[in-house]
Amino acid sequence: MLARLKNQARLLKRDIVTLWFAYRHPQMPLAAKVAAIMIVAYAFSPIDLIPDFIPVLGFLDEVILLPIFIWLTLRLVPEAVVVESRIAAQAWMDAHRPKPRNYIAAAIIIALWTAAAWLLWRWLAD
Repeated sequence: MLARLKNQARLLKRDIVTLWFAYRHPQMPLAAKVAAIMIVAYAFSPIDLIPDFIPVLGFLDEVILLPIFIWLTLRLVPEAVVVESRIAAQAWMDAHRPKPRNYIAAAIIIALWTAAAWLLWRWLAD
């Protein structure tokens, strides 16, 4: 079972990198490109929308939501683009490059949490 989970995690990482290559492909449809950009930005962000220290919910995005959104986005991408992007992703991963970080997505997530905290404070203050 542990080997199966490790394989699933490896495939998930490969599919994230696949979307990273796919969104820059010229044959990528606009809807799939937007979805891929959002998923890749979130996956590579050093900060989660739901922090991991929150029991159960903290891991909900990595374990359930992120794989579902990756799967749905890959369904929007033409098969030829997926094949080319998977080859490029595997080559990139074989080169052992470090995982890219997206600090813009991290800033957006921090802004969302700050806005939520401010709205909660305003609501409680009234």
